[in-house]
Formats: sequence, C-alpha cells, structure tokens
Amino acid sequence: MASSVEHRTINVNGINIHVAIKGPENAPVILFIHGFPQLWYSWRHQIEALSSLGYRAVAPDLRGYGDTDAPAEVTSYTVLHVVGDLIGLLDVVAPNQESVFVVGHDWGALMAWHLALFRPDRVKALVNLSVLFNPRNPSRKVIATLKAVYGDDYYINRFQEPGEIEADFAEIGTEKVLQEFLTYRTPAPLFLPKGQGFNGKPLDTPVVLPSWLSEEDVKYYTSKFEQKGFTGGLNYYRNLDRNWELTAPWTGAQIKVPVKFIVGDQDLTYNSLGAKDYIAKGGLKRDVPFLQDIVVMEGVGHFINEEKPEEINEEFKFVHSYVEGLHARVGF
Repeated sequence: MASSVEHRTINVNGINIHVAIKGPENAPVILFIHGFPQLWYSWRHQIEALSSLGYRAVAPDLRGYGDTDAPAEVTSYTVLHVVGDLIGLLDVVAPNQESVFVVGHDWGALMAWHLALFRPDRVKALVNLSVLFNPRNPSRKVIATLKAVYGDDYYINRFQEPGEIEADFAEIGTEKVLQEFLTYRTPAPLFLPKGQGFNGKPLDTPVVLPSWLSEEDVKYYTSKFEQKGFTGGLNYYRNLDRNWELTAPWTGAQIKVPVKFIVGDQDLTYNSLGAKDYIAKGGLKRDVPFLQDIVVMEGVGHFINEEKPEEINEEFKFVHSYVEGLHARVGF
C-alpha cells in the first residue's frame, strides 16, 4: 500500500510538512491526525480503505515527527502552532473545500478537538479516537493537577524536563521504547520510574508483538524516530500548561461540529483522569452538543486504529452517511 501513496513536502506556517496523500484529486478530503509516538503511517489501513471508496486521504507527519520539520524551541509546539499547520495544509491540499472530514487519535485527537474549537467552519465532521475533549478548567493548571493526582513518575510528568526522558529512552533504545508504547495494554495510568521499564518492569523484559503490529511496522517507526528523536513529540506534552494559558479565551466554549468518539475499554486514557465519569455523567455531551455516538470497543487498547482497522473504517463510513444526510435535511 505504502508505495501507492503520494508523498509531498508542503511549506506552510513557516515549516516544511511531510504529507501522505491518496485518492482522487477533487474527492472529499479526510484529514488524519496521528498521535504519540506515531506518524502518518499509523493511518495506513484507513488511507487504503477510504481512498478506495472515493475519498482523498491526507495524513501529515505533525511538526516534530517523521519527515516534517522539528523546530528547536519547546514553545513552538503549542495547539496554536499545530492547528495553524493544519489550516495551512488544508488551504493547499483542499483549496476548493470549505470544510473536510477530520479523524484524530491520541495527541492527534487533542489537536482535532482544538481544530474544531478554533475553526469549526473547516470541519465537516469529526471522528476522534481514544482522547476525550478536555474542557479548560480556569482554576487548575494541568501539570500541577497531574502531579497532585498521580505523582512524579506518571508518564506525562516524567516528560516535562527537556532532555531527561530522552536520556532514559536512549539507554533503553529507540526500537524497544516504541515496542513498549505500541504494545501497552494496561487499563490504568502509565508510570515510568527512573531506571525501570514501563510501570516498573525490568528494563530487559522482552516485548511480544501483537498480530496487528508487524516487525516491518516497528522497523518503519524506528527508522524515523532514530532520525528525529523523540523530542518533537515530547514537546507537545511540555506545552500543556502553555496551552492552558493560551486557550483562556475559549473557556466554556463548546465543540459545535458533528462528532463520533471511539475508545477501547483497555485504553489507559479511558481508565484514568475521570474519563468514564465524564462520559457517564453527561459531561462530554454537554461540551460537545452535536455528539452523535460514543463507541466503547471491548478488548481493545490505545492504538485502536491499528489494532481494529476494519471496525474503525466502518465507523467512519457511518459518520459520512449520517453527516451527508444531515446536510441534506437541514443545511447543517
């Protein structure tokens, strides 16, 4: 499949962005936004399936990843920078489409939520995987809250000091780090104690790849992260408090585009930070009033679009049918 994908480098928002594209030139665009530690490649199954149905699949490497530029400054990785990249990219690859379908996973989901928050005019419908919308709490900064709840060894807290976790990852080795992340299935918060493996395992604990993740897949990811390193992706985490400051004008704002949210019941994000209560008590529906459906897939972990590609592709086709019908009925 990868050989039939067009790879382009597009200069927008002051950086060169690598983007994988497949599908007819004037077809409806689907923008796929990856998470950590992934690349455009994590959408390989969706690119193939949805381009064959007549869509134009567009999957960039986000800034700091893969073959896209990685600015040196930590402060260059805020939600405003990344959403700016995505808007600039859409202006080039979909110049005649006022709005496009958007699919996000992990950090890509977080960026997709903000794309819909900042520029709902550019989002026809959104399918987000794994990471819920996290409305801004004006009274609590993010990192202090995470440290109070989970302590210093919680993975996001361990990522905060530039260079520290990079040194740990260098000791473990790029391929082993990627294997650990991509195969993580513990339905609980992730801790990275210094000098130990994931959740305190011995560093030499072997990793068994699941059927959905091949050695070839891991080698591709490894080749790109060995070139770029992990710093670009880690810098997204290092801007959580800065994002909190920058998004103050959107306090209390809702996501006002049609949304479908999909998560695996073994996903660490579904089993931490009050995610289940937020869904069950109506918080997500309150903050995302055009939420169409919530799908919790049984026995599925965090990297849901790679683990269950056929099911995810079917869910997205349903959203397309729904939204097209909604547009026809009410001119949404």
